[in-house]
Amino acid sequence: MPHSIILYRLYNIFKTFHNIKGMGFNDNEIVALLGAHALGRCHTDRSGYWGPWTFAENTFSNEYFRLLIEERWSPKMTHNGKPWDGPDQYEDSTGKLMMLPSDMVLIQDPAFKKVVELYVKDEDVFFKDFASAFAKLLELGVSFPATKAWYQFW
Repeated sequence: MPHSIILYRLYNIFKTFHNIKGMGFNDNEIVALLGAHALGRCHTDRSGYWGPWTFAENTFSNEYFRLLIEERWSPKMTHNGKPWDGPDQYEDSTGKLMMLPSDMVLIQDPAFKKVVELYVKDEDVFFKDFASAFAKLLELGVSFPATKAWYQFW
């Protein structure tokens, strides 16, 4: 793969995390929000990526983090017996689970990896941190006046 393509891909990942930090999220909050990848899957007709992150794609848990740490991930090379022509992604040894390059950063960066390891060990901490980070995400840019309750109209 040409060096320029690798640098471009790394730049895009860096830019994504830099933008999230610019919105006021710290490392723990970024990792917690990415834990939402425990739910759902990617579809090639929508994102270009394919597959679920976990075998229980309808269950919110710390399974995403456990798999990220415990599985051996390699670049996806084939799909349904044909060469993979989608965007870069990783797959487990069965070829049934996937991770995005942004997911892999969570175990490559030492600060992020410490948080991932914490969430593997303690699902309740993940749930608490996710709830807090998600609420922060939903309230981004919303000002809450302290002088007047929301239900007062006069």
